[in-house]
Amino acid sequence: MITPGKKNLITDVDGIKIGNAHNETAISGVTAIVPDQPAVAGVDVRGGGPGTRETEVLRPDCLVERVDAIVLSGGSVFGLDAASGAVSALASQKKGFAIHNLNVPIVPSAILFDLINGGNKEWGEMPPYREMGYQAAQNITEQFELGNVGAGYGANAGTIKGGLGSASAVTEEGVQIGAVIAVNPVGSVLVPGTPNFWAWELEQNNEFGGLGAPEITEDISLDGLDGSRLGANTTIGVVATNVSLTKSQLQRVAIMAQDGYARAIRPVHTPFDGDTIFAMSTEKREMDNPEPLALARIGAIAADCVARAVARAVFHAESLGIYKGYRDLYDMS
Repeated sequence: MITPGKKNLITDVDGIKIGNAHNETAISGVTAIVPDQPAVAGVDVRGGGPGTRETEVLRPDCLVERVDAIVLSGGSVFGLDAASGAVSALASQKKGFAIHNLNVPIVPSAILFDLINGGNKEWGEMPPYREMGYQAAQNITEQFELGNVGAGYGANAGTIKGGLGSASAVTEEGVQIGAVIAVNPVGSVLVPGTPNFWAWELEQNNEFGGLGAPEITEDISLDGLDGSRLGANTTIGVVATNVSLTKSQLQRVAIMAQDGYARAIRPVHTPFDGDTIFAMSTEKREMDNPEPLALARIGAIAADCVARAVARAVFHAESLGIYKGYRDLYDMS
């Protein structure tokens, strides 16, 4: 039996904490995923327009085995500065590998595009992302809100407000898996002509409204795209588990977890999106045998958590800037 964890957040995975920061004027934000100890990590990039930092170090053939944090940020290319702020915060906490008198944190990151959401982006020579990255890495906790939070603060999902979502799953034997996703796709998370989420069949405990199966009254074979947002997109996130996995195994988990995007967003992995998923292991539990089957199970559960996190992000997002929130649109307050 598989059920959501007590918080139904990625922090149900032992050893994971989350920090968020946002800028109300710019309508943008940052999320830092920080393990209590350096965590083995992998990554998979599927979108046609990615923006990332230090993803190459996560290749199985590269030297670095563990990361000190992963940062998700709005701001497009400006948001890559958020990881620098997180590095400074973690170094001040003596995290990272030691070289002489320095601590060198490893902090891969990915960014989404939220530059045309109605916020004031005239920040001059010093964009706010480095400071937000510093704040996010300093203010970590096991409990956090969803929706207009962190990297999802300025996000939009198709033509409605996007946000930050999270979900978790725990098996009877104690395997923990969770996801945190900043949802900003060009595609839609809703079945056309309905308020129902594409991920409806994976919903747990009415976590995104409990509407169930949609009543389809129109052709959904070719879902239209909002041309005004093309190139202004990307969904990014992290999945984590307490099971001890290698970098190559975590890369496979990240690959499988991308299917969660496909279950919750249509279309997905377009030329206009930079869809990226990181996978982390806190190594609190040994893998069950046989290994290939156990790994496949973790990847499958991770994909479901991703889909649920996508829907939860939009369900909890409130109207902001030029986009309406889901519950305002469908009078579900």
